[in-house]
Amino acid sequence: MRTAHISWNLVGLGVPVVIAALTVPMLLQLLGAPRFGLLTLAWGLIGYATALDFGIGRAATQQIAALRGATPPQDDSIPGVLKTAERITLITGFVGTAAILLLLACGADALLKVDHVPRAEIRWAMALLALALPLQAITAAYRGVNEAYLNFRGVSILRMLLGAANFGIPYLVALFSPKLYWLVLSLVLSRAIAAWMYRWLARRCIGLKPGSPTPPYSRDLARKLARFGGWFTLSGVLSPIVSTADRFFVASIVSSAAAAAYVIPYEMVAQSLILIGAVTTVAFPYLSQRRVSAPDDARRLFYIVLALSLLVMSVVAAIFGFFGHSLLTLWLGKAIPPGADEIVRILSLGLIPFTIGSMYIALLHSAGRTSVTAKINLVEFPIFLLLTYVLIQQFGIAGAAYAWVLRLVVDAILLVIAAESGLLHRILRWPVHRAVGAREG
Repeated sequence: MRTAHISWNLVGLGVPVVIAALTVPMLLQLLGAPRFGLLTLAWGLIGYATALDFGIGRAATQQIAALRGATPPQDDSIPGVLKTAERITLITGFVGTAAILLLLACGADALLKVDHVPRAEIRWAMALLALALPLQAITAAYRGVNEAYLNFRGVSILRMLLGAANFGIPYLVALFSPKLYWLVLSLVLSRAIAAWMYRWLARRCIGLKPGSPTPPYSRDLARKLARFGGWFTLSGVLSPIVSTADRFFVASIVSSAAAAAYVIPYEMVAQSLILIGAVTTVAFPYLSQRRVSAPDDARRLFYIVLALSLLVMSVVAAIFGFFGHSLLTLWLGKAIPPGADEIVRILSLGLIPFTIGSMYIALLHSAGRTSVTAKINLVEFPIFLLLTYVLIQQFGIAGAAYAWVLRLVVDAILLVIAAESGLLHRILRWPVHRAVGAREG
């Protein structure tokens, strides 16, 4: 596992954040609050549309990495994985397109309470936005192939270019016209170009040349990818709900001003999690491949990376814990919401369990055990929603921060047990899923 791969991944994740910070204020000034608000909804929907691949991209990464790590390598089977992943994600993406167009035909645009923006402009923008969904879904599959081949340099460069296009092109368009449909069209075109470039890189990794025979679609492989991806998607749906529910609870139980005092330090701390995201994205395909070719080396590599990650995040946690107020002052000046510095100190306690949990998720997923993490999230979902609500009622925004830390601690403990002993994995083999668990191994 190379440091260069992690560095490229970190740059690819961090540069779009910087570009957004530079262009968003100018876009707000050019478009005005109503149109800018609608543009942020378009960004959010396109970003969430990545989930329409239903985890097939990550499943393709795991499957291809395992084929490459087999003895001897089963490279001839890899084009079939690409073809199967392409077909599944295209279907799911177009289902999303059909859903958006159906909602539009039923008058869903009327639910948006927006002043000073013509209704026809909004409808055209929504129709164009629907075209981006299959592009996002199939791009996830192509990106998964690239990551299986450890092509993080290519993925990161494309991610940086797409991040620049995501914010920069709408800014250039807004210089000539503030119409929402032109802005959305620029987003769709940038996704189309990115999908083509990801496809070119994926086929290049595999060794498919123009005019090469079309690889076969496999129903058995489709079921295997869907099983892995389905459990992964369940986690991807439940986890963000629990992670974002706290701010809505704070706004409804305490006040919207208190929500700002919580969200601002939360977002500051959350940006540091990009470091772990960069590591786990690289670790996942490495572990998927090495666990087949050299299981002992895979475990040894995992523990080394875990130790180094814990060392780095311990330093980050200490910085937030001791200098949180200074960092907030540097970022916001004197306009620090009351209680925000205390929230930074509390949230910093969650960085260590987050690191442990994220690394063990990568380890479990590399073995194809996405069902374990999904079932843990399924059990935790109602418990921590209720706990977060109760702690906010009792302790205000500090209660929300403590609930977040407690959830990460419990997550880390359960994931370590599941990965290291297999006990929790056996407990979670519910009778209705026993056959599925047996196939996962």
